[in-house]
Amino acid sequence: MNFEQSCDEELASISAKGLQRTLPPLPSNRIDFCSNDYLGLARDPRLIAAAREAAARHGVGGRAARLLGGGSNEMRALEREVAQWLGAEDALLATSGYQANLALVTALVGRGDLLLSDIRNHASLIDGARLSRATVRIYRDPEELEHWLREGRGARRRLVLTEGIFSMDGDAPDLRRLAELCLEYGARLVVDEAHAAGLVGAPEGPRVGAGAWAAVDGPAAALAARIVTGGKALGAGGALIVGSNRVRELCLQRGRAIFFSTAPPPPVVAALRAGVAAARCAHAERRRCLEGARALARGLGLPVPAAAIVPIPVGDAEPALLAARELATQGLDLGAVRPPTVPEGSSRLRAVVHAGNGPREIERLQEALGSLDLPRDTSRKPRTPQGRVIVVVGTDTDIGKTVVAAALALRLGARYWKPVQTGDDDDTSTVQALAGVECIPPLYRFDLPASPHEAARAAGKRIEIDRLDERLGRLRRNPGVSVVELAGGLHVPLTDTFLQADWLARHRPEILLVARSTLGTLNHTLLTLEALAARGLRPSRLVLVGPAHPSNRATLAARGDLPLVEMPLFDPLTPAALAAWAQEAL
Repeated sequence: MNFEQSCDEELASISAKGLQRTLPPLPSNRIDFCSNDYLGLARDPRLIAAAREAAARHGVGGRAARLLGGGSNEMRALEREVAQWLGAEDALLATSGYQANLALVTALVGRGDLLLSDIRNHASLIDGARLSRATVRIYRDPEELEHWLREGRGARRRLVLTEGIFSMDGDAPDLRRLAELCLEYGARLVVDEAHAAGLVGAPEGPRVGAGAWAAVDGPAAALAARIVTGGKALGAGGALIVGSNRVRELCLQRGRAIFFSTAPPPPVVAALRAGVAAARCAHAERRRCLEGARALARGLGLPVPAAAIVPIPVGDAEPALLAARELATQGLDLGAVRPPTVPEGSSRLRAVVHAGNGPREIERLQEALGSLDLPRDTSRKPRTPQGRVIVVVGTDTDIGKTVVAAALALRLGARYWKPVQTGDDDDTSTVQALAGVECIPPLYRFDLPASPHEAARAAGKRIEIDRLDERLGRLRRNPGVSVVELAGGLHVPLTDTFLQADWLARHRPEILLVARSTLGTLNHTLLTLEALAARGLRPSRLVLVGPAHPSNRATLAARGDLPLVEMPLFDPLTPAALAAWAQEAL
């Protein structure tokens, strides 16, 4: 068989499997649920103006590799600005995210090193791992990662690769747990922030929108570098390796994918600088994007996404492709993702919600998908556990969480668990008296009426997060409903470095938020909602406790699709009164 015949045979095989790829016509007049232009910055006048000015001043070409004079002062300014945004020492600009990942991975590890890669990582991380010549191990969860880290203690360097938001599944890894393992075993973590930068980040301050690592406020000692791509939420192109001065220097010396490639063109660099500046203050756009994605997932009965990507499982490749074509005829643009991008039997429609997709467009997509009667992927294990867990979270302490938890347990016939109890209160006994449901004793009980980490310190103890994880896992494996009440407010620390908010981000349960309904509490409630949203979390319901405050209620109700109920201050508080309210409100 000659060369041409072998190529034709391979193409015929791809086509026969329904895996042939085609480039769609551009531009499309369909509603965009496909591109990664999350914040709509690709057509933003500020980015366009910046690119035009740079082209007029510097030309349209990168001219040469950066080591041969292809760089510019504007590139260096961009690197410093992005490093400052992410709280790092420095950054290095590359032409694309693919190129940046190849350069970073091959610069940091080689023969004699151990590279651990999440099974769902992007092709650029996979190819970087292959080219590095390091020993590569694939992990599926933190337990398997720990096994490989333990086995690889003799390696010179140990590098863990993951994405901040997985590009095909739309969920997030447990970055906190990965960081803990890296610290324990002397490894370092690389986080590809391609689908997180610009969308998620710290709830407030300079790290807003700075990515998944900023959202969990991970320990700096565990991190090697992050990748920030410019062609998604930032609206332009290029990508940056963000890390220490040492990492930047190693990439300059050993990152062949960068220094053997022509520098990014000046218009792209200028547009990316403008995109970074715009994304950092795009608070309303960020909120619309994330809330829209969650609304779409809820409407389809799918898991809550960590950011803007909502995968709609189909199973086989051909039905996914046919569904995408049918949606296109209805003016809706979605991607059909098939092997080898995803494993066999897990083809899906990949819906991406943007800041510009309004509620009516999302409803239109839900209706169109509902009319298709899509086959669902039954080959994969369910992503939701057998038991339902609802975590009751408060904006503060002493606001009525225990009464709300009792009402919820009473209404649903649920078991109750408060992981940590501090002070003289006995919330477990209160719930038992009010609801008469099964109550699981706290794992930790401390005498000092303080935050869990301070109360534990006063008792000469430390809260072990692994024990909390194990107990929650058992609740999730049990049939029925479990109501879990946290201590104090959302940001109360469990340890010196681990907040209750971090625990929620790790496990992503259903959340019910309890807040006061009085003058002066609106700001606290809104900040708590923002802190949850920054971690990709959203309450299923908001309960306002206390005398009715019409202005607060109206402001919170105006947020849209967050169900809101009010609980009075019962006088007297009796099981019968609580049951009557729960039956009506919950």
